[in-house]
Amino acid sequence: QVQFVETGGGLVQPGGSLRLSCAASGLIFSAHYMAWYRQAPGKQRDLVARIGSGGAITTYADSVKGRFTISRDNTKNLVYLQMDSLKPEDTAVYLCNRGFNPANWGQGTQVTVSS
Repeated sequence: QVQFVETGGGLVQPGGSLRLSCAASGLIFSAHYMAWYRQAPGKQRDLVARIGSGGAITTYADSVKGRFTISRDNTKNLVYLQMDSLKPEDTAVYLCNRGFNPANWGQGTQVTVSS
């Protein structure tokens, strides 16, 4: 079945960096747009960044533009999120999934930005 496993979260000070990884299985990875989403306590799940199937097309939420970078490795079925200049408002559980019609959500990885 389709599965997504996110890793790389943690506690980081404001201004710091983290790199998240997501391992996808059970789908033809290279055929799908992929995306990172995040959900803060008490809030809805929001799209953070999306990447095209070949990796050339990327889009970002306005709140992370210029600070986050999404990338993928189609040889390893991996998608990454490089997060720089982190802010306390970036604190959330980060999840990866298809870029459109997401389903089969994983557990996500917690990112906490705090001094």
